[in-house]
Amino acid sequence: MANEAGTDAPAVDGEGVRRRDFINIAAVSAAGVGGVAVVVPLVAQMWPSADVLAESSTEVDIGAIQPGQAIKAVFRKQPVFIRNLKPEEIEAANKVDVATLRDPQTLAERTKEGHENWLITMGVCTHLGCVPLGTGEGESKGEFGGYFCPCHGSHYDTAARIRKGPAPKNLHVPDYEINGTVVKIG
Repeated sequence: MANEAGTDAPAVDGEGVRRRDFINIAAVSAAGVGGVAVVVPLVAQMWPSADVLAESSTEVDIGAIQPGQAIKAVFRKQPVFIRNLKPEEIEAANKVDVATLRDPQTLAERTKEGHENWLITMGVCTHLGCVPLGTGEGESKGEFGGYFCPCHGSHYDTAARIRKGPAPKNLHVPDYEINGTVVKIG
């Protein structure tokens, strides 16, 4: 049926359409603002706190560490072992047949190119999370000259690879960069 203008479109009051559009826009906007007001606090509570962000990386000066010496540092509230390998230790690690290892990795895979003498690993045994010995003066380094976990008897070699005991994996190598005499972990 045709309206007064002779078209098939229904007659629409200009005021009614505008009022309805305004109400729809206002309702959708209010729902959007309410949704944001609910989502932002939920997402914000999942962000890391300031103390966690402050520990997201650690810098250690390695200039004073002599060949054959190791130190402990802290990264994200866990110990990190930083060892300056002697040429004999590097040679011994490279002589090991990787195929015989429980968690096969070469020393080159565990160090940075150009810094093969610097071995940086997390100081947490991969068995049950104890802290292995081998960084301090006079501490047992195990049967393979690396680290020894006194909790359950895991022995790691000079490349911090598991060689004997219950630990399933090598000591973890974190992300790190060496710039001159400073290592940045994380």
